[in-house]
Amino acid sequence: AQVLMNFGSVAPMPEAFVDEMAAQNASQVELRAEWLVRSALGHIKILEDLDFGLTKVSLKAFELPVLFEAYRRFAALPNDYPLHLGVTEAGTPRAGSVRSATGIGTLLALGIGDTIRVSLTTDPVEEVFVGFEILKCLELRQKGATMIACPTCGRVEVDLFTLANQVDAYLASVREPIRVAVMGCVVNGPGESRDADVGLAAGNSKGVIFRKGKIVKTVAEADMLDALKQEIELVLEERRNGTYEENATGQYQPSKPSLHLTPV
Repeated sequence: AQVLMNFGSVAPMPEAFVDEMAAQNASQVELRAEWLVRSALGHIKILEDLDFGLTKVSLKAFELPVLFEAYRRFAALPNDYPLHLGVTEAGTPRAGSVRSATGIGTLLALGIGDTIRVSLTTDPVEEVFVGFEILKCLELRQKGATMIACPTCGRVEVDLFTLANQVDAYLASVREPIRVAVMGCVVNGPGESRDADVGLAAGNSKGVIFRKGKIVKTVAEADMLDALKQEIELVLEERRNGTYEENATGQYQPSKPSLHLTPV
């Protein structure tokens, strides 16, 4: 069972509770967060009284400060109920993705959360994509390609937007973990993205293909995209065969992140 608390639909706060929190000089964020937690505990008790303990708890809110405070309070309690993370009514894809990534990502970085759900006003396929990207960014999951791309600057001499989008579309079909860089400068590109397994640094009428920051070949501008694709396929094939040379620290291994906050 899932105890799903959504601040927009919890029962009204009783006056005694409000007075209790006021006596503690609680802020509005603390007031709302504590009510979410107590509401969840009330529903959990109903299930526990029925000898049912297979429960997952969710404390969703739209306001991120309330979300953070509620989950941190519940995580500090002496129980081992798994926590399901999500931002309720996050919104349309652009703004909702940012809000969801900030909310879910921060809690995961704090070591809080066992499952996640991204809620957007769009096709659920987009929700799954955003959720998986959050996990990839936090190095909690590694499946498929991760693209590194620089912003534009005065040194860019190619249509970097189009090139990056073309590479991104190609990488959508790659299922194995690999980091691919698309950089707009042959001077700084390979060095700035040296963590990439393979990359392209584009320049005026030519581009360089590199691995782990080391240039392996130079190609004409018209051949850059195809050359990058070929190098990606070569890296993947070498990994399958066990002949790919990883960096000095060995093949990249994701680990659960940890973020420690200092009170200010």
